[in-house]
Amino acid sequence: GLILGVYSSEKDDGAAQFTSAGDAFDRLVSGKLRELLSLCGPPLKKGKTRIFHGLHQDFPSVVVVGLGKKNAGVNDQENWNEGKENIRAAVAVGCRQIQDLEIPCVEVDPCGDAQSAAEGAVLGLHEYNELKQKKKPIVTPQLHGSAESEAWKKGVIYAEGQNLARYLMEAPANYITPVKFAEHIEQKLRSFSNVKVHIRPESWITTEQMGAFLSVAKGSAEPPIFLEIHYSGAANTNDSPLVFVGKGVTFDSGGISLKPSSGMDTMRADMGGAATVCSAIVTAAALNLPLNIIGLAPLCENMPSGKANKPGDVVRAKNGKTIQVDNTDAEGRLLLADALCYAHNFNARAIVNAATLTGAMDVALGSAATGVFTNSSWLWTHLYEASILTGDRVWRMPLFEHYTKQVTDCPLADVSNIGKYSRAGGACTAAAFLKEFVTAPHWAHLDIAGVMSNKDEVPYLRKGMAGRPTRTLVEFASRLSQDSHK
Repeated sequence: GLILGVYSSEKDDGAAQFTSAGDAFDRLVSGKLRELLSLCGPPLKKGKTRIFHGLHQDFPSVVVVGLGKKNAGVNDQENWNEGKENIRAAVAVGCRQIQDLEIPCVEVDPCGDAQSAAEGAVLGLHEYNELKQKKKPIVTPQLHGSAESEAWKKGVIYAEGQNLARYLMEAPANYITPVKFAEHIEQKLRSFSNVKVHIRPESWITTEQMGAFLSVAKGSAEPPIFLEIHYSGAANTNDSPLVFVGKGVTFDSGGISLKPSSGMDTMRADMGGAATVCSAIVTAAALNLPLNIIGLAPLCENMPSGKANKPGDVVRAKNGKTIQVDNTDAEGRLLLADALCYAHNFNARAIVNAATLTGAMDVALGSAATGVFTNSSWLWTHLYEASILTGDRVWRMPLFEHYTKQVTDCPLADVSNIGKYSRAGGACTAAAFLKEFVTAPHWAHLDIAGVMSNKDEVPYLRKGMAGRPTRTLVEFASRLSQDSHK
């Protein structure tokens, strides 16, 4: 199969404006493609497709995809590069049509941006079907022509990174336990000589006095794991690292504060923070990014056993602060409190944590963007600029003292794990809670609860767990590595 792009016509005459690959193919078939397109009715709209068969012996099926306006660039209203997003969406639709035709291989027009085309192809074809007997046919996308092969390879690596996060988030909780999660990441990193993976057991967690993390883990029969990854990509191994921290609750029942049964199955993806940061490090290693990254993922289940946290219990975090657990379903912040304290051991350039932390974040922004709470405008700028390129957007949220007071005004302990006004500003009070465990000048908390899954909002992702914002984290790390070279 072959996928070719066509731009929306600037003029009313409706003449198709092909990409350079589309033009070359049209010349190869003596203008037949252009002729057939014009006979098919009105010009192709953005994201729409037409399929033609029998035009050329090498490509029995050709899918022409609408790319929208030719010079679409950064859209300031939308906070993304519209041209790149159009390519990702169009190529994904084209690839799925080739898959429906059961054609095993497809060549993809780079459409003027081979990285975006590769991302669209590889993200668009991904589907979790490990446990089904009937699977969709496998389609291998490759670049049409050779002009942009490096950019294409980079796009494939970016997309495979996000697909790894999607795989981990989508897999059932009895298949991805804390131990199996850690082993899966270790296996992915085995081939890199500049990566060390430490799978820390419960005894180590106890020695580190991570009382908040252990208080959540003890409710489950599954043993907790603290996963620690060291990627040494910088020329100087002593350079200050970027530290990624990810919430790794492999299943979240809510504990004693049990969640409603409707939709509880999606809580297998409550380790989305750990999945995205670990996948970002796997991607950074594959790209050989010249910087040091440390990944930290506290992994456990949150279950309602006889040993589980009870509402009103007080636990002690690694930095000595006591926490009143008023709601056992606000458990992610307990794991992160200890992991963030530990992250301060590494003289980090920046600490970035990701977590499917609050339903309130989903209420605030839905699936449009990841909410970012940060004490550093420098860090915010880097994350924001990275997200414009990836189309996986971020939006800055407030870290006001106003919210801090709502978690520190606590009857039994230093802090409460929920704000005293219950539902009001829930994502903000959760961030304020985390801030109590951070002294680093460059820290950002990414609440990814709203972007956890995809119904139909992102056209190049199928329905299911989204693996967002893995590519934004990779692009951010890439920009940071370039920063250190200047």
